[in-house]
Amino acid sequence: MKLHLLIIDDEDQARRLLKNLIFQKYPEAIIEEASNLLDGVALIKQENINVILSDINMPVHNGLEITNFFEKEELKAALIYTTAYDHYAIQAFKNNALDYILKPVDEDELYEAIEKGLKNNDSQNQVIDNIKKAFDKMTINKISLEVPKGYMFMAPDEVVLFEADGMYTYVHLLNGKKELISKPLKHFVDQLESNVLFYRPQRSYLINLKHIKEVKKDEALYIVMENDKSITVSRDKKKSFMELLEKVF
Repeated sequence: MKLHLLIIDDEDQARRLLKNLIFQKYPEAIIEEASNLLDGVALIKQENINVILSDINMPVHNGLEITNFFEKEELKAALIYTTAYDHYAIQAFKNNALDYILKPVDEDELYEAIEKGLKNNDSQNQVIDNIKKAFDKMTINKISLEVPKGYMFMAPDEVVLFEADGMYTYVHLLNGKKELISKPLKHFVDQLESNVLFYRPQRSYLINLKHIKEVKKDEALYIVMENDKSITVSRDKKKSFMELLEKVF
């Protein structure tokens, strides 16, 4: 089978490296390129591509979202991720037999992954379903934070509080760092709805009750967090907050 391959990666240098390595082994290969997921999806639908090499950390849409743009049986090409993800994500991919290549790319691993991709197109949709399920399971106990250069994943206990800033959110971490995330506070309120340790004392904050240091009563009710951030409890939530404290502590 002749190799007709698509590289999806937002970094020019990464695409050039992959192309050079592929042409060394497959000089007659047809190689398409896309610098973002949407352009890659368009090429997949237009061309007879049999192998996809997709980065994960890309702006706007990450590589794991590719199946959102296809019907169940529409994506026939073998999907191989090229990724710099930490070990927990890599382990999720390994457990579901979806090929991946850890950056920086090793040429032997690249060639082995491509050969597997050429031989295993028939089961690709099931493999993709498996990886999505694994990724969902992996993130149940993690919060995903979309930072400028990719994603951070952390346990809820590492978060002291979320602070709204218009359509963005500051995430205050236990290690003292503060990350600006391009998601509104409501995104995290919805994401952590089932986690009883997170509470919204007022419109602009979502706090981790585990990291409360002090509660002050004055004319208003104040919460002091472990990072010394002081937050006013809204008037309509004073009673419910005090009742919550009695139940939780």
